[in-house]
This record gives sequence, structure tokens and C-alpha cells, in this order.
Amino acid sequence: MLPTAQLTATDYKTYFEKAISYEKYLENFQAEIALGDESPFAKYLPQNWQRQSRLDRKLKLTEELTACIAKIEQPLNWLVITEHWCGDASQINPIINKVAEMSDGKINLRFIYRDENEALIDAHLTDGRSRSIPILLQLDKDFNLLDSYGPRPAEAQAIVMSILAEKGAYDIPLHTWYAKDKQKTTQKDLLDIIDNSGVQ
Repeated sequence: MLPTAQLTATDYKTYFEKAISYEKYLENFQAEIALGDESPFAKYLPQNWQRQSRLDRKLKLTEELTACIAKIEQPLNWLVITEHWCGDASQINPIINKVAEMSDGKINLRFIYRDENEALIDAHLTDGRSRSIPILLQLDKDFNLLDSYGPRPAEAQAIVMSILAEKGAYDIPLHTWYAKDKQKTTQKDLLDIIDNSGVQ
């Protein structure tokens, strides 16, 4: 996915340096849940936390993706634009984190909040118009943008767009798709983005 506005390597480095670890992201997530109804997104958070926690505990990467990770020779910086309230993020962020964990430090992973960084997400709009998340930005060791991925696998995106065209609610069909897919498509997509990075 090509950027819709131009940012420099220096810009990406600045965003990366202000971003947070997965552990801090989870800590912030729990803190927002603890706010209860004081959070504007309270109704979305418990289920997203449940989905994310389940994947954090149970996710196993495919042999193909594991082998691809092992072939990485040059370091990568992964910056994920996300928010706690995002249902897709709860399905995808744990997979991204597991890939980084399996990389033995070759992938340096950070998370950054969409709503606090409008210029960043506006440089990576979906279909040139939507601030959809999560968006994974793959940067080289000097913070040059190599590629981006998101906000969801192509098949899931097609489901969402079809339902939106009919002005329907896509939450249940989308997460039903994720449950049936069992993270296989997202893992294949991440394999492809690594494989195309030129760092192997």
C-alpha cells in the first residue's frame, strides 16, 4: 500500500521514537478498561481485550512464516498505527507482536496511536480516504519506508466494503471471518511483506 502523502525517513524516525512497546500498549489498554464508562470507547474494549489476550496466549506461527523470519538478515523497524477500540487491531496486533518476538531482535516493534498522530495516519489512508487501522509500516534500519500493510486481509476488507455498500453492520461477519480463518491469512500477508522487504 503506497503512502497517500509523503513523509521522510526523519519523520518516520520521529514517530518511531515517540511510539511505545507492546507491553506498554497492553498496560495502557488495561488502564482504559479500568476507566469503565468514563472511556468514550468503553463498549468496545472488553471484547477486544478478550480477543487480543486469547491470541497472545494461544497463537502459533506457521512453519512457513517462522522459516521466513529466520532468514531476515538486516534489521527492520515495524511501526503499527492502532487504537484500543479497534476490533481489527485486536485480531492482528498479537500476530505482529509474535512475529517480532520470533525474530530475535531483527524486528524492532513499536505501536503508536492513530488519534494522536493525524499526520501519520493521513499519509497512509486506506483507498486514499479512510483512516482505517491497524496499519503496519515496515521501515528499514534508517527508517526509510519499505512497505505497509493493513487495515485487514484483502478477503476481510472485501467483506467489510460489501456490507458498507449496503449500509449494514459488519462487525459480526468480520469477526466470524477471523474466527474461521484462524490467523492463517494474516500470517501469510506478514510473510509476504517480510519476503518483499529485500532484507533476506
